[in-house]
Amino acid sequence: MSSRIFQSVILQMKEATDRCLGVIDSEGFVVACSELSLIGTKLENLQTLTGDMSEQFFVSASRTYKILGSPNSRFDYAVFVDGRDATARSICIMAAVAFNEAKTNYDEKYNKVTFVKNIISDNILPGDVYVRAKELNFVTDVPRAVLLIRQLDKSDIATLELVQGMFPDKQKDFVLSMSETDIVVIKELELGVDGKEICKLAEKISEAISAEVMVKTVIGIGTVAKHLRELADRYKEAQVAIEVGKVFETEKTVIHYENLGIGRIIYQLPTTLCEMFLSEVFKKNPIESLDQETLYTINKFFENNLNVSETSRKLFVHRNTLVYRLEKIKKLTGLDLREFDHAIVFKVALMVKKYLNSQNSKA
Repeated sequence: MSSRIFQSVILQMKEATDRCLGVIDSEGFVVACSELSLIGTKLENLQTLTGDMSEQFFVSASRTYKILGSPNSRFDYAVFVDGRDATARSICIMAAVAFNEAKTNYDEKYNKVTFVKNIISDNILPGDVYVRAKELNFVTDVPRAVLLIRQLDKSDIATLELVQGMFPDKQKDFVLSMSETDIVVIKELELGVDGKEICKLAEKISEAISAEVMVKTVIGIGTVAKHLRELADRYKEAQVAIEVGKVFETEKTVIHYENLGIGRIIYQLPTTLCEMFLSEVFKKNPIESLDQETLYTINKFFENNLNVSETSRKLFVHRNTLVYRLEKIKKLTGLDLREFDHAIVFKVALMVKKYLNSQNSKA
């Protein structure tokens, strides 16, 4: 499609210069040219050419070239003009501007991937979503899942290629590279698909990346978008899921926004309010006065739904030993974990402390 855009621009510029003007790809093949007979031919070996690469120029024995795109972009195409003089250089510059602008405008108007990326990045006005969707024959009101795949420790371009291969339907599903570490999957869903099935899909993706690319990932999932205009909010939810998961769900590789629970609320609170809450809850002694063994006992007690018998069995201790430990906690904190209201307060306090620790480690 790019070659058609380039050829259209060349036809408009042809009357402005009598020099041969065209575009080559990264392998040196002509994809568009004012001399039609050159299209499809290979001009020269690009590796042997030299020039001012800081300005993306290079020259051959008879031509001047300029790479298309921004200075840091990958070399996909280059404009060429016959001649090595200042005029050839000027024509190259003007032609490059025209080609870049035409390609950008086409991508923004007709490329579905760019369209979806602009939606989730908030780079398009809500009113324009309807207009662009109609131009692209894009169905707006089908359910879609938004999955944010974040590569941890290291990133690999092969991860993007692997994920793209898992979603071959390019008209319904979109795999977007958002940054060096982040990949977003927009997956069109059938009616009735719930969060559990989306989590299973995410786990499948995570396992495939781990096995084939050997990259560790965490995947955040937003709630289902029922309309295109909701994709940006669902993307933000997936981001929140990962950030909250780093604090409260450190062992999980797949985190759904719907399952964050009270952790999502705590994450949005000011640290000053959290510190005030802890000081009010632990009036007798600060939470730091509890040793690791005591905290381990408390967490096991919560895991077993405040059941003394079951918790003592899991801890391999006598029931009376656990009761003694709970009494000790009551004396230290003033909270009896066997009482439901006290247990809720203590559980929230532990989560708030965990959140504060994560914030302090960032500072």
